[in-house]
Amino acid sequence: MNDCLPRQSSLWQKLEHIIRNVIGEYGYSEIRIPIVEMTDLFSRSIGEVTDIVEKEMYTFKDHNGESLTLRPEGTAGCVRAGIENGLLYNQEQRLWYMGPMFRHERPQKGRYRQFHQFGAEVFGLEGPNIDVELILMLSRLWYELGIDKYIHLELHSLGSLETRIRYRSVLISYLEKHIDLLDQISRQRMYVNPLRVFDTKNPSIQNILDNAPNLSEYLDEDSHKHFISLCESLDSLGIKYTINTRLVRGLDYYNRTVFEWVTEILGTQGTVCGGGRYDSLVEQLGGKATPAIGFAIGLERLVLMLEKLKLTKVHRTVDVYIVASSKYATLPSIKLANQLREEIPGLRIMNDFSGTSFKKQFKRADRFGAAVALVLGAREVSDMTVVVKDLLSGNQNICFQRDLSVQIKKLVNKKINVDINY
Repeated sequence: MNDCLPRQSSLWQKLEHIIRNVIGEYGYSEIRIPIVEMTDLFSRSIGEVTDIVEKEMYTFKDHNGESLTLRPEGTAGCVRAGIENGLLYNQEQRLWYMGPMFRHERPQKGRYRQFHQFGAEVFGLEGPNIDVELILMLSRLWYELGIDKYIHLELHSLGSLETRIRYRSVLISYLEKHIDLLDQISRQRMYVNPLRVFDTKNPSIQNILDNAPNLSEYLDEDSHKHFISLCESLDSLGIKYTINTRLVRGLDYYNRTVFEWVTEILGTQGTVCGGGRYDSLVEQLGGKATPAIGFAIGLERLVLMLEKLKLTKVHRTVDVYIVASSKYATLPSIKLANQLREEIPGLRIMNDFSGTSFKKQFKRADRFGAAVALVLGAREVSDMTVVVKDLLSGNQNICFQRDLSVQIKKLVNKKINVDINY
């Protein structure tokens, strides 16, 4: 688990702002779900025999002896909230959430035990059109972040539950022929959830899987039509993709469309976003049968990608920095700052209370990226004036405090789009 320091938080805020703007353009509403849920929610939705439930969840008992878990993902909690609050049955819902998740997995670059996800879930729409729009929305998000050239889409269809039951027996028969070459994890998975053998990072087992039966050959007719329609729509929209027959989701509730957005910028751990349909999960958790689809984005991975591509420019922290030349000017400088905040809503102002030299105070103004410095000394306090210095051009002039807001608006608005590369 790691801290997000002030200089990093500027980039996080910019990222979150862009995400909120894009998701808002598609009519999604925010839902805020608890960080702690009953353990049973995740074991029922994710699956008892998964790495997440068996090894990675932070689970504890409260004072009543009930088993609670820090949420390892957001979909189950979103579905639970939808069922309990009557949001899902015979309704269409487009929801999004953002916040910390927790998994006790091996920390590595861009992966932490407390990590942050942005996720979106759609309920009540069965056909492939919503799959298309969801992918289109993500494509737009990558464009807005400036990473669209460095990320690509992989698609697959897991078919229906009946499809996977048929395929399961065929895949187990194939794996049994090579059981002596499988590692312990793959042997454990092959009888419980054989599709998860495709998750292996072991090169020798990946070679074995090259010749495994292809799930797409066992798709039921409806799933096949759904997937063909999805691909044709993406083609017509100009969204490039690769059909990856090895693509499976690590959670048990997925069916039909599954997808990942991957990049080579982050090395072998290249998945930035994953999602797909989960049409049986609402019923599985006690609701009425409801078609659903969603995705989740690991924000740490996205931040790491932006940093590697040097796309980390953020707007300055401060618009106006007030320099007080003496202790007699400190209180008047606070009053002046408050006056400006009232006259110019949203203006970011910082007062210097250090009492150090002009030179050091101006260095601080530069460090915080201020566009304008206001200098207030005993004379200015007496005359009700202030020295206004444009920190980008170096020009300065004396202005009456009553006229200050007009001049500040001109100077700050002119430079509001000037970025600072942290």
